[in-house]
Amino acid sequence: MSFLCAEEPTVVELVTDFGINILYHPSLALEIGHQVSNLLDDIVRGKVQMDIFVYEGSIIQGPNGSGTMNNFADRPMQDWVSDLSKVAGYVVAIGDCATWGGIPAVPPNPTDSTGMQFHKDAKGGFLGADFVSKSGLPVINIPGCPAHPDWITQILVAISTGRIKDVLIDDYHRPKTFFSDFVQTGCTNAVSFSNKIGGGFGKRGGCLFYEVGCRGPMTRARCNRILWNRQSSKTRANHPCLGCTEPGFPHHDLVKGSVFKTMKYLGFLPKDVPTGTTRLGYYASAGAGIALNAIERSLGLGQDVDTSK
Repeated sequence: MSFLCAEEPTVVELVTDFGINILYHPSLALEIGHQVSNLLDDIVRGKVQMDIFVYEGSIIQGPNGSGTMNNFADRPMQDWVSDLSKVAGYVVAIGDCATWGGIPAVPPNPTDSTGMQFHKDAKGGFLGADFVSKSGLPVINIPGCPAHPDWITQILVAISTGRIKDVLIDDYHRPKTFFSDFVQTGCTNAVSFSNKIGGGFGKRGGCLFYEVGCRGPMTRARCNRILWNRQSSKTRANHPCLGCTEPGFPHHDLVKGSVFKTMKYLGFLPKDVPTGTTRLGYYASAGAGIALNAIERSLGLGQDVDTSK
């Protein structure tokens, strides 16, 4: 559904302007029943050429490596993924489940779910650390829950126009053009972050990092540079960034009290600190300011900035 919301370019423009033929998608294609398995079988056998294999969802390997917890078109889905990846010119993983395993891979992980070429932040996943497609490239990861639609379509354009090798990827196989900046870049609450002013859901004038678990300072994504629907983002709507483009998502493995709440030491020092700083260094530079604000609020001497009026 995110893919259908793409604007630059749109899904229609992918087809009309860039010549991409969508062979099959479960929500878009006309094929049903055995037509689907026949098409996929023709692709595997080389009767139908598939240049780009785009996959969504975690790879379910259970039980006991059989993959039969997720059957599709008469076979375990993992078998289709294995065979289609071998004949594809390029392999693109869309969303957190396909890239790192996502929520299904959270321990105890009874379905034995994993990502295409990563399991959390460990390289390997279902296809293995050394996998490369026929183009010689590893799996190209477009994470997000969901992935931004324009990240998807622009990578498909880069492949279709022969420019994908100009796109640099990071250690987690993410295109750097979308995953170098932090979500905090362009966030309307950035000033409050610098001033150590805490905020809450839907409350203007405070940073969500200090109280409600916002991961904007440690999450690489252009959510506040390439806005969603060209309108807004989670943090601009005063909803905390969940860090969904990072391989640790969901962070802290959904331990009780870790979602929508900043986990802290001593009641005021965030356990997770901005990327590029050490805990000791961050606490030394920011701890005094955080503590002072907390004391002021407890004594009624300080007041969070409110710009809602």
